[in-house]
Amino acid sequence: MPPQCNQQQSEFVSTLYISDSTSMEHLARNEVDVWDVVNDELDTTNFSKPWQEKSMKGKILAVVWLFVKLLLVISSLYFFICSLSFLSSSFQLLGGKSAGAVFAQSKILNNPIIGLMIGVLVTVLVQSSSTSTSIIVAMVSAGIVHLRPAIFMIMGANIGTTVTNTIVSLGQSMDRTMFRRAFAGATVHDCFNWLTVSIFLPLEAIGHPLERLSSICTSSISDDDKVSKLDFLKVITKPLTKIIISIDKGTIKDIAKYCTESKHYDNLKCAAAKNSSMMMSCGDKECDYVFGRAGLSDTTTGVILLVLSLLLLCACLTVLVKTLQSLLLGRMAQTLKKHINSDLAHPFAWLTGYLFIVMGTGMTILVQSSSVFTSALTPLVGLGVISIDRMYPLTLGSNIGTTATAVLAALAATGDNRSTTIQVAISHLLFNIFGILVFFPVPAMRRIPIKAAKALGNTTAEYRWFAIVYLLIMFLFFPLLFIGLSFNVVLLYITITLLLLVALTVTVINLLQSHHKDSLPESLKTWEFLPLFLRSLEPYDSLFSRLICCRKKIEDPLPLTKMNQDAVGKV
Repeated sequence: MPPQCNQQQSEFVSTLYISDSTSMEHLARNEVDVWDVVNDELDTTNFSKPWQEKSMKGKILAVVWLFVKLLLVISSLYFFICSLSFLSSSFQLLGGKSAGAVFAQSKILNNPIIGLMIGVLVTVLVQSSSTSTSIIVAMVSAGIVHLRPAIFMIMGANIGTTVTNTIVSLGQSMDRTMFRRAFAGATVHDCFNWLTVSIFLPLEAIGHPLERLSSICTSSISDDDKVSKLDFLKVITKPLTKIIISIDKGTIKDIAKYCTESKHYDNLKCAAAKNSSMMMSCGDKECDYVFGRAGLSDTTTGVILLVLSLLLLCACLTVLVKTLQSLLLGRMAQTLKKHINSDLAHPFAWLTGYLFIVMGTGMTILVQSSSVFTSALTPLVGLGVISIDRMYPLTLGSNIGTTATAVLAALAATGDNRSTTIQVAISHLLFNIFGILVFFPVPAMRRIPIKAAKALGNTTAEYRWFAIVYLLIMFLFFPLLFIGLSFNVVLLYITITLLLLVALTVTVINLLQSHHKDSLPESLKTWEFLPLFLRSLEPYDSLFSRLICCRKKIEDPLPLTKMNQDAVGKV
């Protein structure tokens, strides 16, 4: 080739390189930080005319339209909460008896890990930590389960309750940025609970600190110290939910009680409980709820109710998100974001997080459900109204709030083992308080669950199918795996040891790659020595992307975030 051509080719390649570098640098300068909700640029196209410039007709229409939108928000939120109740009822119809049968395996409950996983699985099956906790408390009160394994199951129930708001986050999966934020906002609850369990499960198995402290706390409580059970939210939602379905939670308790090999074992009562319906019996009277009059089986009713509840949930979530989007536009959105996500004035800035923990506690006590409270906040995180850093203390508060209601319910209880019942509830409260003391006051520790949730959010933004896989693995596969392995204790502990070693090794190498890369051997400076399917989700993406629900939208590009800034730096 003539030298002139070589020179022209070289200049052409250089021009392409410089052009590409310039464009990448431009992108880097205009980097979009999807987590920085306060400093999001305002969309001026959505600004309406200032109030002073509107005509009388325009002002009247604006006020009427505002009231219509507020009514839509309130009504969609009400039906959204009702849909969660229907979802819980459908899971109880489909898996309630199985949950009772799992609890009846009292012999394997003494293993801390099995107790934990049973708590997770049962709470997922009944979609309510209140229900699973009440079953645990009833079994302790009846003497079927001792206090020690009950504490491990309570820890599992604390994890299982987070599945609801993770499911709710899927409602925003069509918008990549919203889904990233919503999924991270939902899973920050999961991350905190799993991290807390990873510390306090082995501590409780070895030294029983929660059992000892709860015993001290309940030593001064007498049988006369009783309080009324609070029931704020159900007063509002029961008029609608009771017309549709009425669940007899006593069936699960009866299976757990009479089918267990203990002093309460009764073959006839066990068979009767297994053969009875999970729906409330109406006797000779005509049932006053829809599915009672339909005369369908539990399974058929459960499937129909599951489909209807999911449709209602998605419809309410869509209306809620779209209405909030139209309300929270322009200057109003920016003002609201800044007030919610800003700290208190100096020198009280450090108290901001604790204030939101108290707020989350109060709101959860008010609505009587951590699932409802965090599920209602999840769409707001997706919209960017609430940041992940603000969602985190609200989530911690909801954990305290749901245990506070359990304590009040235990104080309202009666029976011979009332003090032990209260001790279970106090243990649940102490578990969450200690978790907050570990993962909130110190900024470095506080960032661990937040960073983990953001990593999950980033992953789901790129691979949307990952959200479904995450739900199935964390809340179904792992509990079933460990419960299955419990029948061979040696195999169980070998599996746990191997998983812990792999997790520890990966964590240490990742930290060294981030902070001390030069100290590592050449082969360990990257994960490229591993096969692609062990270090990337890309091979799985080609499989899952064939599904309609998981396909990537070409017109929905990934914003340039700090996660992929490394690619820019290499150009």
